[in-house]
Amino acid sequence: MIQDIRNTRTIILNSGSTEIKKEEIRDYFHATYSLDEQLYETLKYDESFYIQAEPLRHPLIFYLGHTASFYINKLIIAKLIDQRINPGYESMFSVGVDEMSWDDLDESHYDWPTVAEVKAYRDKVRTVVDELITSTPLVMPITWDHLFWTIMMGIEHQRIHLETSSVIIRRLPIDHVRMLPLWEICPDTNPAPKNELMPVAGGRVNLGKSKDSPLYGWDNEFGQHQKDVWDFSASKYLVSNHEFLSFVKDKGYSKNEFWTDEGRRWVDFVKAEHPLFWIKKGDTYQLRTMVQIIEMPWDWPVEVNYLEAKAFCNWRGAEHDQPIRLPTEDEWYRLRDLHKIPDQPYWEKAPGNINLEHWASSCPVTRFRFGDFYDIIGNVWQWTETPITGFTGFKVHPFYDDFSTPTFDTRHNLIKGGSWISTGNEATRESRYSFRRHFFQHAGFRYIQSKQPLEDQQAMYENDSAVSQYCQAHYGEDYYTVENFPLKCAKMVLGYMIDRPKRKALDLGCAVGRSTFELAREFASVDGLDFSARFIRIAFQMKQKGSIHFELQEEGDIVSYHEKKLEIFGLEQFKDKVEFFQADASNLKPQFTGYDLILAANLIDRLTDPVKFLTTIHSRLNTNGLLVLTSPYTWLEEVTTKENWVGGIRKDGEPYTTLEGLKDILSHHFKMLDAPRDIEFVIRETRRKFQHTISQMTVWEKIN
Repeated sequence: MIQDIRNTRTIILNSGSTEIKKEEIRDYFHATYSLDEQLYETLKYDESFYIQAEPLRHPLIFYLGHTASFYINKLIIAKLIDQRINPGYESMFSVGVDEMSWDDLDESHYDWPTVAEVKAYRDKVRTVVDELITSTPLVMPITWDHLFWTIMMGIEHQRIHLETSSVIIRRLPIDHVRMLPLWEICPDTNPAPKNELMPVAGGRVNLGKSKDSPLYGWDNEFGQHQKDVWDFSASKYLVSNHEFLSFVKDKGYSKNEFWTDEGRRWVDFVKAEHPLFWIKKGDTYQLRTMVQIIEMPWDWPVEVNYLEAKAFCNWRGAEHDQPIRLPTEDEWYRLRDLHKIPDQPYWEKAPGNINLEHWASSCPVTRFRFGDFYDIIGNVWQWTETPITGFTGFKVHPFYDDFSTPTFDTRHNLIKGGSWISTGNEATRESRYSFRRHFFQHAGFRYIQSKQPLEDQQAMYENDSAVSQYCQAHYGEDYYTVENFPLKCAKMVLGYMIDRPKRKALDLGCAVGRSTFELAREFASVDGLDFSARFIRIAFQMKQKGSIHFELQEEGDIVSYHEKKLEIFGLEQFKDKVEFFQADASNLKPQFTGYDLILAANLIDRLTDPVKFLTTIHSRLNTNGLLVLTSPYTWLEEVTTKENWVGGIRKDGEPYTTLEGLKDILSHHFKMLDAPRDIEFVIRETRRKFQHTISQMTVWEKIN
């Protein structure tokens, strides 16, 4: 029975008879549940469950309840069940799963139930899920929107926590844990090998699952991603404890030049001098495994966080006068794919120290060979340089909307390859897991040498509320039958340009760029300018990548996630005619001149000196060029001092409107082409709150 629950494989979901598939899933569920419970049997005492061994996570009593309550919470959302078992537990054990920032410790007090109470709750959940698997009709194949996908979600989620809980157990006081036969560690150790860099041929990497994939996947695994990887060299072995010892002996933890700013702050905070699981003993070290302290196996892989791995790479590069870094996700996949390693459900025996098929610990870095390399998969996770984000086409699964998106913040780096306790989905080729860079997992690293530059990463989902609202206003759906404002402006402007030259246009106050792209349908080139770097960043991203991602507030803390693509609007083919710049409309650089059209939408009442703008803008236009202004004339003293208002004041005791002010100012160089026209626009703030505004458009032709 021990071997049965350890050596299991994730389910192939698109083939096989319904009867056999239901039994496979049922067996997989029970093996997972039992393995989870056997992990907690390593705790000697009930009080061991309440020790906060990992200061950035809850005590283990939380995780004992969490994996069970997760099933109920997701089955309720999926409407597979309509009755809770224990609403209090299903609330208590749902929040606070992920690690916190190292400098923002959680001091909250929780009134945890007893271990016996939580175990009794777990038994009830097991019965409910078993009965559901047995009674729910199954139609093959099982895909993203299938009822059984939610059951698989619960199982694979439980397998993730086998690993995270084992790391927390590894930090408990040693007298609170015990060795059991299921969790025997590797007995082998030898002198550590000398590491060296080996060549890896570059090539194209193709990542991302399709919705008809045969294996369960988390939302971040779906979509498409391609990358051409340059030739590089990679270390033959994972960095061993012995290899890392040189960095420790050289007092690498105290040498600022090897650490990133984030890494230096972390070292100063925790006072680290060596890896977390090393225990200083006289002139040497011991190693803490999950349930034992052993003499240091110098040929096992070192286990560190990203910050330590990065510092080691910088140190080694300086020692050998060569650029050394961690691999990117794409480079790790290139190394893996060159060795044609079978995926987990299809191997006869795990080709590496993974899936709990060998030991409940690391093993020598020389044990599992893949061509010229070792441990391409298994033993410990491998840190990469790549912060996790979604692939093109990423979509949130409706039943687990916060699995990936909170990590798309550039602060969670991907780990690849799996560890000895990585099972189920974690042990498949497509798995994509990440942690904060200061966090500890059963993770180590290999290093590479490459001339290919690293890409700057930005958070995938814009969460600045003002920017997100403009993303939606420019690229989202219409509300209350009010047409998209930047689109309507562009259409109306282009209507005035019939029989006029359309060589070059300027979109002033372009925000996130929709009208800029729309004008490029007919203009040879269009410059989009905005004072806000936040807005221009989004517009530039839309041009460069053809897509943007943002979150919208629904209500309170509930948000939704959105992706918008140029191709949806038929604008992809025009993006090369567009350029975006951050600029001040009242103080434009000389290069912004010679335009046939200038559109300044909802701009003038947001300028500190609109009069200066209006009296100089003619110099940027060609003769007979058009200046198009729109504005709701919402003058605010905190933006524009009253003496600079164009209108909305009393002049000589009489009302003086902005339109009158525009005529007085612009008449020296322009004539008005048409009567003013009103254009509505709507800004969505939340699901139930909208701003409805009416802007006035005036069109002016330059006459001198």
